[in-house]
Amino acid sequence: MPNEPTARWIVPLHDGNRVVEFEHGTASGKRVVRVNGKTIIHRDWMFRLVGDEEFVYGGTKFIIRVDPIPGLKYSYTLWVNGKSFTSFIQEQSKILETWIVRIGEKKYKVILDKNLLSVWMNGEEIQVENQFVDDGAEMVFKIDGTQAVIRSYSSQQKGAGIKYILYADGIQVTEKGLLSD
Repeated sequence: MPNEPTARWIVPLHDGNRVVEFEHGTASGKRVVRVNGKTIIHRDWMFRLVGDEEFVYGGTKFIIRVDPIPGLKYSYTLWVNGKSFTSFIQEQSKILETWIVRIGEKKYKVILDKNLLSVWMNGEEIQVENQFVDDGAEMVFKIDGTQAVIRSYSSQQKGAGIKYILYADGIQVTEKGLLSD
């Protein structure tokens, strides 16, 4: 049974969230990094208690920075692809459109990567049929046998860009969830 993490972050990526956990033994210097419960780094008895822990997971570069703060304490910051966690989250919220779809008792997380125009459902990229319509475009696919479509259209507002709406079985999905599982 792993110990409680010292720090924990939920990192939204186009194929789903990554839960990054960092365990830091402040007496021994022990460092353990887990991503989605899988141990990536395990170091016992490090003499240096501060410094960076770098790793790549799924093509994404992570750095956990351990810095001393007054009172023999430490601060832990996460960097993702060269950006602070806060900046990365802000950027992802502009790039990714995320919906939570409930069909019967099941819940599906649908993510549109607006840069790549790819659609992901529960962490797996899915194939869509692209169609042009009078006022924009549609990406058509199925969610557990239910017809779904992501409609894109111009917001008609300078600087607002393109808007995206997901419909499942003809009903607009309004539940959003960039950081939810």
